[in-house]
Amino acid sequence: MSTDLEVRARAYAALGEASRLAIIDLLTHADLASGELAARLNLPTNLLAHHLHVLEDAGLILRRRSEGDARRTYITRTDACNQLLGTEPLPRPRKIAFVCSQNSARSQLAEFYWRSVSDIPVVSAGTHPARRVHPRATSVARRHGLDLTTAVPKLLDDALTGDELLIAVCDRAYEDLHNQPLHWSIPDPAQAPDPRAFDSAYDHIANRIDQFTASLEGQPT
Repeated sequence: MSTDLEVRARAYAALGEASRLAIIDLLTHADLASGELAARLNLPTNLLAHHLHVLEDAGLILRRRSEGDARRTYITRTDACNQLLGTEPLPRPRKIAFVCSQNSARSQLAEFYWRSVSDIPVVSAGTHPARRVHPRATSVARRHGLDLTTAVPKLLDDALTGDELLIAVCDRAYEDLHNQPLHWSIPDPAQAPDPRAFDSAYDHIANRIDQFTASLEGQPT
């Protein structure tokens, strides 16, 4: 079994190459597809694939197939990577907007959790909003002290004023939007057979928001 020292040594060795460090930097606040990384870094796909393999073996990234465009695979930094490197600070936005396809679970959970940890105004919306918030999202929110009973899915164009920092919390919404929002590739709990999927989605969202708010310049404690 590898010791903690050996694990860290492999991680630092993997990061000792400029392109791999650049990949990790691009993934600091958003998940990106391999094609997006290749375009931003001007790397041929075979070389990018090699770098991603090295980073994955070192425990620094995870890959997940898109729920929208199955040809895409999204790359995200692991918690171990974030603990090792920390995150670069971001300017404090005027407002946050969480977006998913139906605005019935993930983006609603993100909006209400954000309200509990930050004073930055927040809204959520959907590209194709559902008729109501998913009851399991309401239940998992209640277990964590959040009240979604009055939440209503909203159409993206109706909810935004134009000064928000957009964060897409599902693959389909990210792929539908053309204004390059930040992207967190969070699996749709409503499509998962596991009854614990909504709890997992909440934990994933809360973890990402905690990391994100900690990186904001001027963010109150």
